[in-house]
Amino acid sequence: MRELSAQQQNNKQQVAAAFSRAAATYDSVADFQRAVGARLFSLLPESISSEQIQQWLDLGCGTGYFCEHLQQLFASARGTGLDLAQGMLAFARTRCPTLSYICADAEQLPLQDNSQDLIFSSLALQWCTDFSKVLREAHRVLKPGGVLLFSSLADGSLIELRRSWQAVDNASHVNQFRTLQRYQDLTAASALQVLDLHCHTHTYHYAKVADLTHELKHLGADHVQEGRAPGLVSRQGLQRLLRAYEDYRQAQGLPATWQVVYGVLRKEG
Repeated sequence: MRELSAQQQNNKQQVAAAFSRAAATYDSVADFQRAVGARLFSLLPESISSEQIQQWLDLGCGTGYFCEHLQQLFASARGTGLDLAQGMLAFARTRCPTLSYICADAEQLPLQDNSQDLIFSSLALQWCTDFSKVLREAHRVLKPGGVLLFSSLADGSLIELRRSWQAVDNASHVNQFRTLQRYQDLTAASALQVLDLHCHTHTYHYAKVADLTHELKHLGADHVQEGRAPGLVSRQGLQRLLRAYEDYRQAQGLPATWQVVYGVLRKEG
């Protein structure tokens, strides 16, 4: 098994810390996350009945919001919430205390082979460095016929904010994600059968840039993976950012676009 580089391990720790800090505020600003999760639930194959699901995993469960929905949908099944952030898991335990919880990495699942009927993962896998390893692990722990249902951010997310930062400097101030083509290539190369894979655009509007950045901070999603320029942005730089973003203003407000990949994959057998 290839070990993580020091940079990769440090990045994972930073992501976990960012989301742990955001645990108490996450649900108050998670409208987008809930909309994505609800749309992901709608993609569950109709051929899967609640009686067929004996064990499910919420991979990147966060505060446990969708653990609660999974528990209601599959009332007789055993459920597990898994997340890299201890702070999120502590919050999830208060929401669904009867479930099992594991603090672990999606790229190295501490679960038995052929143990899960369903893996549900909404807006977590974009933080994984090696998505092919995630798919291998999902294939390993799913039972034959089991399904991986996931949503993940794709390239083009927050494009307005990214382009507006270019008026300030050339540093990375916005997280960058895999392209849809990369998701397509990796899922096609996996051992899982691809039932559905598509990208959907979600757009939200804000009165001012500060409202968007405040939301990102409270979601824990303001962590930049690599390349942030050191030091604070000057007042002049901030003004350039605000002026640049104003060029995108619409009647509803300042748009923030998210590109979300939705996938439904099945382990054959």
